[in-house]
Amino acid sequence: MRVLIVEDDAELARILADGFAEQHVDTVLAADVPSGRQRAVLGAHDVIVLDVMLPGGSGFDLCASLRQRGLTTPILMLTARDAVDDRVRGLEAGADDYLTKPFAFRELLARVKALARRRPAIAPTVHRLADLEVDLASRRVSRGGQAVTLTAKEFALLEYFVTHAGAVVDRASITAHVWDENHDPFTNVLEVLVRRLRRKIDDGHEPKLIHTLRGAGYRFGV
Repeated sequence: MRVLIVEDDAELARILADGFAEQHVDTVLAADVPSGRQRAVLGAHDVIVLDVMLPGGSGFDLCASLRQRGLTTPILMLTARDAVDDRVRGLEAGADDYLTKPFAFRELLARVKALARRRPAIAPTVHRLADLEVDLASRRVSRGGQAVTLTAKEFALLEYFVTHAGAVVDRASITAHVWDENHDPFTNVLEVLVRRLRRKIDDGHEPKLIHTLRGAGYRFGV
């Protein structure tokens, strides 16, 4: 499971990320409305945990704008407010659930898991290209019938590639999905990750699936 956390309180965001990591849940962090919107639109997440009070706007407005874009990812809103009007406003903006601060992490985890289970199966979970098979739900990968073991970051990169197969994707789009906002886009860590993934799914196989387009980014496909 992959969760996007849009929370400007850095300490709380890190506590939540650490808590989810202990439950083997991958997280992506954003600290304001613009970065939250970018990560929500460009990334593939099972649930979005969205704070109400954010730099650059409100969680209510961000939630509404994501729904207007057609994003169906379940959204759980976090806020220190407990007024009925605020809860209603969040639900009317398109949120699926609402949790007021302070809260127990166990309750947040239970609500997030419940939202992930209720999410409609709109997009396919199994992607096949040539002899590569990627099951996004079970996180199983095989090439030529042989299982491929990937790290969390390698799988996140492959997930982005297979869900954007055939399209040219740039560095900014990839890093927004694979890393949180603390990632330095000027390092060569993306190139290193691509090389690692290429060794695991392309080396020794035909056709090659990961294509580097100098000055443009990458294209995944035959």
